[in-house]
Parts: sequence; C-alpha cells; structure tokens
Amino acid sequence: MHPALWISKTGLDAAQTDVSVISNNLANASTVGYKKSRAIFEDLLYQNINQPGGRSSADTELPSGLMLGAGSKVVATQKAFTQGNLITTERSLDMMIQGDGFFEILQPDGTISYTRNGQFTLDETGQIVTPGAGFVLQPNITVPEGAQKITISQDGEVSATVQGQADPVVLGQITISNFINPTGLQPIGQNLFTETAVSGAPIQGIPGLNGLGSIVQGSLETSNVNVTEELVNLIESQRLYEMNSKVISSVDQMLGQVIQQL
Repeated sequence: MHPALWISKTGLDAAQTDVSVISNNLANASTVGYKKSRAIFEDLLYQNINQPGGRSSADTELPSGLMLGAGSKVVATQKAFTQGNLITTERSLDMMIQGDGFFEILQPDGTISYTRNGQFTLDETGQIVTPGAGFVLQPNITVPEGAQKITISQDGEVSATVQGQADPVVLGQITISNFINPTGLQPIGQNLFTETAVSGAPIQGIPGLNGLGSIVQGSLETSNVNVTEELVNLIESQRLYEMNSKVISSVDQMLGQVIQQL
C-alpha cells in the first residue's frame, strides 16, 4: 500500500471522531449542566530515514533529518468545565452551583456519582431526587408532607415552612464536592460523572467555603456549548475530511497512471 493512502486514512478516522465529538456537543446544547468536549489529536510514529545530527562526512553533520510521519489519531476527549449561563426558573428545587463543585448523587449500587445538573424533584417519600432516574441527592434530605415553602440558602441549608409551626424547620444540609482534576472524571450519561484514579478523590464541603461554589436556588446552569463555535469547528473538520479524501483520490490516480504506462 502506498504510504500516503494509509496516512490519509488515519486523517479520515481522526476527522470522523472529531465530527462525532462536535455533534455530541451540539446535541447537548440545551442539556442543563452539560460540559462540552473537545478531541485531542496526536501525530503517529515517524520513520527515521536520516537522523538529525548524523554524520554527512568526516567533518560535517546533518542539520536536519529525514523523517516520514505515519498520520494522526485522536488520543483523548477532554471536558471543559467552564461555567454555563444562569437561567431563572423560580422552582424551589432547581439549584445552580455558581463556581466550582458538583452535586452528590447516590447510585442504585450504593456508589456516589456527581453532576452539575441541579434539576431536582421529590419522590413519593419526599426525598430530593433527580428527575430522570430518581437517584437520591446526597446527603439525603426528606421534605415532610404539608411543607409550604422550601428555602435553600447559598451555603446549602435546606429549610421549609411547616403547618402549625411559625418558624421554618431546618431539613438538612446540602454538601458539594470538587476534584483536583475534574477533566479526569468519567461521564456515564444521565448528566452524571464518576470518580476515577486520575480525577483525584472528592473534596467535600459546604457550598461557598474553601473554594467551593455557592448554591443559587430557583436557577439552573445552561450547557457551556457555544453553538457558533461548534459550527465553525464542524466546518473545519469537514474541510479536513475533504482534504484527506482528496489525497486518497490523487494517490489513486497517480497509481493508476503508473499501472497504465507499465
């Protein structure tokens, strides 16, 4: 196989992966708390024909080498945990983290996952849960039946007005967690992330303290996807794909001319 065919094939694969990453960003442009991804590219191994600095004669050295690359590949997808915009909903159980940190969610298997999506609701027992799968927010907070108004302070204290009591009743304290390397978290769908070896252990604390973000009740964090930017990236990846396709077509024509003339 002509080396240029294989090299261009790796370029096609890389461009296809990049388009997949961009399309996932665009598909989640309206997903609350979604964090955009980007593809990380690397060049492949090189064939060293002449080593830089090699001897060209008894008294001279090669000022530059002859090294042929083998193409490119996507080695990683990296999440960008920049802050999304604030939208006001005025729902008492809608929460936004203004700053760094994640809500803690209890999975059915007993493990803890993490999310930036603050859309919560109540289950049949009054527990605060995620609206999709009904996973319980941690620490577990139960709203009593007949509660008139739920108030969540910036530092995560949850209180409610209960019939028959003049003063609000404190129901619990929401804590959030942060990570030394949040890009090392593993996304598992349902707006959830799980801890990995490279994310570091969760650093749990009270919202608003020790560098953790504060909670804004009645608001949600939008996706941090910039649609215009993603469309420009999509055009760039499309052009890259077209150029690699053109190289394959040109090499095929060159090989066809050689075969016809032999």
